[in-house]
Amino acid sequence: MKLPRVHPLLFLITGLVWLMLASVIGVALFLAMMLGHSLPAVLRHFHVHGALVGGAVQVIVGMMLAGRERSNSHPVLFAAINVGTIGMLAGFLGGHAATVAVAGLLVLLALLSLLGEALRLVRTSILSPPFHLGFFGLAFLALLVGLGMGEAMALRLIPYEAIGQARLAHLHPTVLGFVTLTIVGAMHNLFPTIVNARLNNLLLAKLTFACLPAGIVLLMAGFLLTQPAVQIVAGLVILTGTLLYAANIGRTWIKAGRPRTAVSDHLTQGTVFLVICVVTGLLVELNYLWPTPNMQSFVPFGKLHLIAYTHLALVGFMLHTAFGALSYLLPITLAVERAPSNKRRGPYLEELTQIVEQWRPVQVGALSLGTVGLVLVATLVWQFNLGSLPVHLATWASIGLLVLSLTLFAGKVGLLLTSRPPQ
Repeated sequence: MKLPRVHPLLFLITGLVWLMLASVIGVALFLAMMLGHSLPAVLRHFHVHGALVGGAVQVIVGMMLAGRERSNSHPVLFAAINVGTIGMLAGFLGGHAATVAVAGLLVLLALLSLLGEALRLVRTSILSPPFHLGFFGLAFLALLVGLGMGEAMALRLIPYEAIGQARLAHLHPTVLGFVTLTIVGAMHNLFPTIVNARLNNLLLAKLTFACLPAGIVLLMAGFLLTQPAVQIVAGLVILTGTLLYAANIGRTWIKAGRPRTAVSDHLTQGTVFLVICVVTGLLVELNYLWPTPNMQSFVPFGKLHLIAYTHLALVGFMLHTAFGALSYLLPITLAVERAPSNKRRGPYLEELTQIVEQWRPVQVGALSLGTVGLVLVATLVWQFNLGSLPVHLATWASIGLLVLSLTLFAGKVGLLLTSRPPQ
């Protein structure tokens, strides 16, 4: 029986839906914590795994397949990612570790099936293949390590005393190793295309491709060996690669005439937040190593501060990047699919672009300020308690800004999908 064709656009839209659902759950969890209420702990798994596996990873898959002509594997791939994500969440809800492990394995196999497609895209890159091939190869290897560690935890193969290290070895290869490396690698091709300019410096790109994987490998070794000094060195190497990447993207944007579009604004803001997140992570590690008389961290660092730090990456970097990529890919994909003639495609693409650009400063600014607001809330609790007026005002302001940006973007996607080319 011939399987139905699943267009790459469906991966992008479904990934966006997962991101939105995970964001709503995240808002609920944050407000409940700030207001002193308790929600089921399983919602944290829904928030994290829905955002990363169902959302970020699926958007990356959609971007990879957007220019692919053959689509025979799309139904199986689409079903594997989404059924696997739902299976993991169901396993967490019911407390069935075996279900989580089987569902995670399904997602892992689905993503590994894309390795050949990733290498095909690399060979058409504007960068030299040796560096680019190794970069994406290590990204997929990091995915294998991160999901493999998740499988080991789900099957109770990790001793209880090593669970903390195992979580670090699960989260960092998946988020920093796969998602971040894939985004950084893709941006070297995507961003120059978006701003219609050459990449500023190929040498900086090659140095980025050397520093980031080396730093991530060193960081994993530091976690597994419980060597803080190795982790600090790894953080400095990662920071160097991140600064080189940000400088390259920034100079490319400047040479292009500093364009101000929804796509370029989201992508450049995401790059800035990546740098901020890496710097913050390095400071967090140094904070734990700072000598104090009672052998505690130099600056108090609790659950709320961890949330603020991680969401610099999850919201500031990844969500900005996802919004930017979707703002670019959705209009082009819809114009090509719905307006086969060039005469109709141009006006239709212009109409779709106008939809994307509506309320651009509000959408981009609210997402950035809302992310910074989470950091502000975490900072305020060093001086005020959770029930104080300043903390509550900062909490509601940051949540309101984030919800505003998410609502605006979701509304635009709805308008894009329901619009039709002029007759």
